[in-house]
Amino acid sequence: MTAVVRRSLLAATALASMLLAAPAFAQTEIKLDELVVTATGRPEPRSSIPGTVQVIDASQIERTHAQSLTDLLAENAVGFFSQWTPGQTSINIRGGATDGQGKDFRSQVLVLMNGRRAGTANLSKLSTADVERIEIIRGPSSVVYGSQNIGGVINIILKTGRTAPGTMIEGAGGSWGLLKGKAQTGGLYDSIDYYAGISGGTRDNYHSGRGGTTMANTGWKRFGAAGALGLQINADHRVEATLRTDGIYDVGFRGSGANTLSQEDRYNNSFDVTYRGQLPGGQYRWMLQGYAVQDVDNFRWASPVIRGGSGLPAPGTAADYNRRELNIVGTRFQPSMALWAGNDLLVGWDWERSTLRSTRDRIGVPGNPLAQVSPQDNNQSETVNALYVEDSQKLFDDRLTLRAGVRRTFGTTSFEYTPNLAGQRPREVDYQATTYSTGATFKATDRLTFRVGYATGFRAPTASELAADFNTLGGGRIFGNPSLKPETSEQVEAGAAYAGEGWRADFAIFQNVISDRILTRARTGVANTSDYANNSADIVVRGVELQLDGDILTLAGYNDTPWRWSVFGNGAWNFDMEDKGVAATANSRKPERMYQYQAAVGTRFGQGGVRYPWSVQVSGVLYGPMWYNTEENLLIPFAEPNRDWIHRKNPFWVWNVRGEVEITKGVKLFALVNNLFNKNEHPIFIGIDKKPYKLDSRFANGGYGTSMPGLEVQAGLQAKF
Repeated sequence: MTAVVRRSLLAATALASMLLAAPAFAQTEIKLDELVVTATGRPEPRSSIPGTVQVIDASQIERTHAQSLTDLLAENAVGFFSQWTPGQTSINIRGGATDGQGKDFRSQVLVLMNGRRAGTANLSKLSTADVERIEIIRGPSSVVYGSQNIGGVINIILKTGRTAPGTMIEGAGGSWGLLKGKAQTGGLYDSIDYYAGISGGTRDNYHSGRGGTTMANTGWKRFGAAGALGLQINADHRVEATLRTDGIYDVGFRGSGANTLSQEDRYNNSFDVTYRGQLPGGQYRWMLQGYAVQDVDNFRWASPVIRGGSGLPAPGTAADYNRRELNIVGTRFQPSMALWAGNDLLVGWDWERSTLRSTRDRIGVPGNPLAQVSPQDNNQSETVNALYVEDSQKLFDDRLTLRAGVRRTFGTTSFEYTPNLAGQRPREVDYQATTYSTGATFKATDRLTFRVGYATGFRAPTASELAADFNTLGGGRIFGNPSLKPETSEQVEAGAAYAGEGWRADFAIFQNVISDRILTRARTGVANTSDYANNSADIVVRGVELQLDGDILTLAGYNDTPWRWSVFGNGAWNFDMEDKGVAATANSRKPERMYQYQAAVGTRFGQGGVRYPWSVQVSGVLYGPMWYNTEENLLIPFAEPNRDWIHRKNPFWVWNVRGEVEITKGVKLFALVNNLFNKNEHPIFIGIDKKPYKLDSRFANGGYGTSMPGLEVQAGLQAKF
């Protein structure tokens, strides 16, 4: 879609939002034991799940400050998010990580959409517009999803006519030329339900926090559209389909070099259709799903100055064009049955075929003619079949639930001809893996539930990791390793949840051991050159996690008042986190790009049942300490003693405020301030935009540091009818 059409749709959406209407501020709702679908592949109450479940529901998404799904998850303290650029991030949950450069063909955190693979772990390219809820499974839960579930599962559940009925139009504007809007409609007509949505936005370069400057090359444009159609054939049979596109365009990629020249387009398209049926009475049920995904990254990079093989500045590229396209088709078939009272047996078969294709074209700066090199990812295809079974049994009046499952995965990775890759030998590599999970939950009282679980996980090497030979944007070179072993994990957890009158708390303690993590290791004696390798020893993470939400006035006994006051929080403390495979000379044994602790807290106060219902929400996010051997070219010894130094990124808080008022039935004005205290920080970068600069100016490509956005103001209007 052209930029002109995108801007026209955006303007129309913003204009229409000034004409239509939205619902009143509702009573705070504390869900005692809501149904979740991700952990076991079918709706079950939280109290019967042996792993930690975190839910970000529709009301939280509506009140978010987020510009992307990355922002949304970060402000709910789901895990570590690098937030490299407005269009690219990496994730770390319980030590399981995605690739820091967005090469997320296969990672250690599994991202799903409507229960099937999303095709990307880079959530910054996806907006929140058409998302109904997000379920995050951290701990041992099931074997339903197989590969990549080392750190956790993030399931993005999209809106349908049943979950988002009515029509909603919203528009907003704000700092740095922000303009965004969305329009949605959904409903039910006889046995058919439907949903359609369109969204878009644009923003110029942002200004960093106190003491910083305008961050050139941080602007972006967004566009997304989605449609869903459901047919309830009868009480026992339902078919539903979703078609969507979502992406970020003309987004700057400053990266670790504070680059002001490189830009990208990143988008994700998908289609899925699901049939759910059962025999009368529900003893025998089944689910059949088919899906197709296209995930594209178009990189328009340029790096005129790079770090040469000698470690000194060298001439680089005037243009470095990369295109990476991932196409996936797959199907899932899951029959289930109740063999006897309290029993639920699920069996399943998954099949998926994916192809990754990349091209690259480099143009050197004047006087630096360059030979073409291979893309950032090798071309490959992968076929995966998996068979699995999981059984649960309820005992003692359904208070005790025992659960166990096993999955056998058969995969073939095909390394295929890749442009400009020297000495390549296309070949296939087969792999097989068996993973297990088991657990139990015990409902001690109607309000108190205990749980314990154990699970294993794995991730097979990709073709790029097995056979890579490519040059990075900054001039480094990385080689593959055909002897790589699959990554594996063992995770154990114990937890408890208590649901009081008007409040709920969830506590978990866990251990995750990750073996044979695939990483890049500098080649001894060869500057700026690395090889893929398995970590020489385990990564061990032990921690505790806490979720808490409550209605203060209900707790105080004021149930009939029009006033509303709620609090909420989510946090984690990894009290023991060690990478046992780091070199003996390293200055830290902490796993990199992982918070030692983090938190998201907030309160919402307001009044309903009056002429102008209103509310104010204050929320804070604690970005805890993180360790990182940065790729930034920092000054030595001012910023680091040597290039192999592992930095400790100090913790910091960011506070946000949002207010809203219903000016007439169906029309709501809202305003928000992000980064209220104008902090000048960044989740990952050491060389932030703040004097004295820590980046080495010899390697700068336009910038001298990168910080997150400073104080930002937004205001808008939402209409629902």
